[in-house]
Amino acid sequence: MIATLRSRSGHVVTAEGIPLFWRAIDPGDYRLRFGYRAASNAHGADFSLDFTPPQGPAPAPRGTVILLHGWMMDGDSLLPWSLQLAQDGYRAISIDLRNHGRSGGGPSGYGTREADDVAAVIAALRARGEVQGPLYLFGVSYGAATALFAAQALGDEVSGVVAMESFANAGRGIRDMVPHLLHGQPQGWGAQMKTQLARLRYGGQDLDAVIADADRQLGLDLDAVDVAGAAREAKACVLLLHGRNDRHIPVSHGRALAAAAPRARYLEIDGEDHLTLPMRLDRLAPTVEGWLDALQARRADGADCPAPAGAGLLARAPLKPAGRSSAG
Repeated sequence: MIATLRSRSGHVVTAEGIPLFWRAIDPGDYRLRFGYRAASNAHGADFSLDFTPPQGPAPAPRGTVILLHGWMMDGDSLLPWSLQLAQDGYRAISIDLRNHGRSGGGPSGYGTREADDVAAVIAALRARGEVQGPLYLFGVSYGAATALFAAQALGDEVSGVVAMESFANAGRGIRDMVPHLLHGQPQGWGAQMKTQLARLRYGGQDLDAVIADADRQLGLDLDAVDVAGAAREAKACVLLLHGRNDRHIPVSHGRALAAAAPRARYLEIDGEDHLTLPMRLDRLAPTVEGWLDALQARRADGADCPAPAGAGLLARAPLKPAGRSSAG
């Protein structure tokens, strides 16, 4: 399916020597046909995707969206969102994060080191003319945390961030996610693989000791990986999306991010969890595209960060910023 796309791809090698794979999809009318199917047993879901590659030259992009995937996924896992955004006029560029997909390996940073990688890819692609117009970041879970750290690092270069299901603090996220993975009964090969890996790695172990060992191996203090702090300091407008039924990364993380970041707008989506929310283009695409459109208008008149339209969604009002403390 991807082979039929009018796309470009390649690798950018970072200063650490890590090759990072990227794929760019140009704007155009892809006649996207997307369908979501919830499993009858409420323990899984699936989607269908079809499109028609556009003919003729691509129009100039109205902006560039960098898409960042979740743990154990790759950039192509966000192909439905890439096509949706390309159909709305954006150039969509997905990146395989380090240790994922067609990219090389390096010490994990739970969003911190990965954000430096993303900044390196953006700089290289901007020099090649691939990054055009306002720059937006779109991330899911691990990729959402990476997007928020990247926005913090890139400052005014980023106009907006869509962060779906991010953890607010890496250590807290691991402590919340692992018990759910150990005791869950997931459906689908991806979820089953994550669960099996978690059971092999963490089963019967003390999580604090596991995290301390990971700290030593990675040269990283996971409890100090403060995504909420990055969201607070980012100059870009931020749209936070979280499924109310998320048990991998509970809604307490989304609420902590919203409370910490005065420029964030938060939507909590009823009936969705960590696995289903990224697939709900039918529910979320109008909201995401409408918010990006509002950001485009904001650039012209200098207005404050726009509130998202949440038709059919459970919306929570922006929470009062929580000062300088770390949210976890």
